[in-house]
Amino acid sequence: MRQPLSRELSNLLERGRDRQLRLAVTGLSQAGKTAFLTSLVNQLRHAGVEAQLDLLPAARDGRLLGAQRLNQPDLGVPRFPYDPGMAALRDTPPRWPEPTRGISELRLQLRYRPAQSGWFTPELAHLTLDLFDYPGEWLLDLPLLQHDFYSWCQAQTLLEGEQRRALFREWLAAVEALDPTAEADEAQLAHLAEAYAQGLRRAKQAGFSDLQPGRFLLPGELEGAPVLQFFPLPHLDTPKEMLDSLPDNTLYATLAARFRYYQQQVVKPFYRDHFKRFDRQIVLVDVLGALNAGPERFEDLSRALRQLMQSFDYGKRSLLSRLFAPKIDRLAIAATKADHVTPDQHGHVVQLLEALLAEPLKDLRFANVPVKALSLAAIRATEAREVLHDGKRSSALRGTTLEGEDVLVYPGDVPNRLPNADFWHHQGFDFPSFRPMTSSSEALSHIRMDAAIDWLIGDKLA
Repeated sequence: MRQPLSRELSNLLERGRDRQLRLAVTGLSQAGKTAFLTSLVNQLRHAGVEAQLDLLPAARDGRLLGAQRLNQPDLGVPRFPYDPGMAALRDTPPRWPEPTRGISELRLQLRYRPAQSGWFTPELAHLTLDLFDYPGEWLLDLPLLQHDFYSWCQAQTLLEGEQRRALFREWLAAVEALDPTAEADEAQLAHLAEAYAQGLRRAKQAGFSDLQPGRFLLPGELEGAPVLQFFPLPHLDTPKEMLDSLPDNTLYATLAARFRYYQQQVVKPFYRDHFKRFDRQIVLVDVLGALNAGPERFEDLSRALRQLMQSFDYGKRSLLSRLFAPKIDRLAIAATKADHVTPDQHGHVVQLLEALLAEPLKDLRFANVPVKALSLAAIRATEAREVLHDGKRSSALRGTTLEGEDVLVYPGDVPNRLPNADFWHHQGFDFPSFRPMTSSSEALSHIRMDAAIDWLIGDKLA
């Protein structure tokens, strides 16, 4: 039976008032996810008051009235620690928020005036924005779903690069002496798995990105469980068919069984339970940190991103589509820490990011997934300055190092394409790690957070 016209209008108006969007903030370790989320919440809460959001039309036109935090729907997931993050930034001296060590979420209600008014458009509307965060270390587990144990061992990069090999030297020596066909020794497996995990932790501390499995770095409730007591065998030369036929109590069969269990019981449920809920996604990348760390770590980042974006192929034939049928309809890829280079280099940062992700970006655009690459600083740590030297003006940055030293530096030029060997031999690119800036405003100072917000949710505020 057809509803009365007044009820149809009422339902339509109600739908117009209540929109919902679920945004996933993802990124590799040390890309600044916690800082990004803290700034995102801060900017939206201060929209129309102190926040500088000129690149977000709803805010620039005065239509975005602000945001309030709501109780999240999933009471079994911790709330994103916005208040502790803001307390750290307001401390004396200011500190960076502590990185999150597990899944967290936050729900905001944004209130705004629609751009158009009329019979079918309410005077005021609101958008419910659900924000999801999880450790970057877990992100690189997704490519594991494309492997079995044998192919994963073949794909490992532990032997690529002198610096990386050095971090795993003792573990590699012990593993090389193993016989995959011998009977498994549980005590030995636990010892070698812990040694492998220690190597991964050292590699993370040294700035490497391609680190698997991610739960070895942040095990959470799985710490000490047998599911985390496996490791790759980097020198397999026995045919796969022969290894697959070994008895269950052999070293190879035991490691392969634990790898499969990790895939099925740890990796798949995590992505199935969380990725199916996302509408939009931003992937944060610390391109400048890798460039600062040298060629081996930069290539490591490039390899990790290629693996990740192949898994995040949003076309119909993608791994995620086959497994979880996601609904992500817009993607941003952002190079973070833009305030660590002078403004004239920001364009090069974006070009370098696009060069790193050239093939995945082509695939995304071919799949008709709207994608935008940009550079940003979620929370500013430096101010742009000009210095006069020999009668010439040049750009510089002023900031305070983590050790408390006030410095005026020029970090160097950012290449606008993938650096070649000549760049690494002659480049002078270098910057220190800075504290966040002290600010008298409640709204955090940023670079292009408004552009990122506009791309991710701006169309929902029209």
